[in-house]
Amino acid sequence: MTERTLPPGPPSGRRGPRTVLLRGGAVYSPADPFATAMLVEGEHIAWVGSDGAAEAYTATADEIVELDGALVTPAFVDAHVHATAAGLALTGLDLTGSPSLAAALAAVTAFVDRSEPGGVLIGHGWDESGWPEGRPPTLAELDAAARGAALYLSRTDVHSALATTALRTLTEGLAERPGHHPEGPLAKDAHHAVRQTALARLTPEQRRRAQRATLARAAELGIGALHECAGPEISSEQDLAALLALAADQEGPEVFGYWGELGGVETARRLGAVGAGGDLFVDGAFGSRTACLHTPYTDAEHTGTAYLSAEQVADHVAACTEAGLQAGFHAIGDAAVAAVVEGVRAAGERVGAGRVKALRHRVEHAEALDDESVAAFAELGLTASVQPAFDAAWGGPEGMYVQRLGAERAAALNPFAALLRAGVPLAFGSDAPVTPLDPWGTVRAAAFHRTPEHRISVRAAFTAHTRGGWRAIGRDQDGVLVPGAVASYAIWAAGDLVVQAPDSRVAGWSTDPRSGTPGLPDLTPGHPLPVCLRTVVRGRTVHQG
Repeated sequence: MTERTLPPGPPSGRRGPRTVLLRGGAVYSPADPFATAMLVEGEHIAWVGSDGAAEAYTATADEIVELDGALVTPAFVDAHVHATAAGLALTGLDLTGSPSLAAALAAVTAFVDRSEPGGVLIGHGWDESGWPEGRPPTLAELDAAARGAALYLSRTDVHSALATTALRTLTEGLAERPGHHPEGPLAKDAHHAVRQTALARLTPEQRRRAQRATLARAAELGIGALHECAGPEISSEQDLAALLALAADQEGPEVFGYWGELGGVETARRLGAVGAGGDLFVDGAFGSRTACLHTPYTDAEHTGTAYLSAEQVADHVAACTEAGLQAGFHAIGDAAVAAVVEGVRAAGERVGAGRVKALRHRVEHAEALDDESVAAFAELGLTASVQPAFDAAWGGPEGMYVQRLGAERAAALNPFAALLRAGVPLAFGSDAPVTPLDPWGTVRAAAFHRTPEHRISVRAAFTAHTRGGWRAIGRDQDGVLVPGAVASYAIWAAGDLVVQAPDSRVAGWSTDPRSGTPGLPDLTPGHPLPVCLRTVVRGRTVHQG
């Protein structure tokens, strides 16, 4: 890819937005499935078409980008992130992929040794389900590895954590809180309390550095917008306000905030959030055995944790609907999903089903769905904000899902194809740092789901990770390269373009030129993923590779 800025011509008497002409590549656009060129004027796309037709714009363009065969697509939208936590993992201690308990403890010691003394240290990503030891460290082992430092280590699902004695001592009333364990991981309220203790001790500069790292990494990966899922139990008002201010002050991905607090309509509005939802917890997660189930876990004699009742869900949805604000909930287990469905339906009976449906209230994660709950999502107009990388990480016959739920229940999780068939809107995200920012990997995970019946086409998955994120916040016109749309796009070195669908008959017809179906990169597992050459947000370049 090459570019040239044209010298100024003679005065024309007209001053308008800066124009950029891209040509000589492949432009992924429903306006023209064979487009090879695109014109951008200021913050918007002005035209898409062929290289031949683009000649008419060369004399007036301020910049011409020679794509040299590169692919141009809408920028991705990650519909569920935690920017500060993700940035701390990027810049600090990330135990994701640690092969054993011993390796994790060694990484903790190395991290402590290179850190400044004093304060609270924060790390993330341990997952005992794949370790040969089959267990997390004891408190004594953790204290020894951390050399007595105050250390918080969230599990990969961020629904339980390890905390050293020094950090526990700083947390008032910890031993009396639900989920406390004197030697092992902390869950439920005990986990929320110790996390707040750790995050409250971040300095403004530490927070800013972490948030900048996340925004920079997103831009490097062709992500043009992020949905930050904040709340009193996952971050803080100060954290969300700082992130929104940072995103507004610097050129980078756009950030849209959600505030997950029961009855938090006024707080959400005061903070500038687009919704009172996100991680408003109805339950926890499978890995920490806190996702709420109808029947007990396979490897534990309980059904998880219910944080909210259907009545509380109804109250929140009704209040948000009356205020004209989108609501949302974190619900993973089948009992939690059922509580959300029951609550949203009850809210519709109170304030009007049409009004509830119009706001496209969200359900985050929505993993354990059956045919009845899928149909209810469609009936109630719910948006499913889902993370395909969860299946890639924990699905399959040897994965954590099977350990926790058994093979039959595990195979039913994350039914993306059923959701699409029912007409349920999908918005894809990473839940970073739970899984890393990785948009093409997310699309691949949905197209090559470990359970074949849940797979969707690459095109449908790509749409869920681009336009789906915009639709989830009511911006139906964005996330697509057509005249008049916002010019947020990415340029990729992508190799051959193909059409991939679960049904080979569909894929075969779609490659026929008569179908007019534009191709996307080959995401077959093992193939290299596309490399981002440039990310543009509202006409401004925020990353150049």
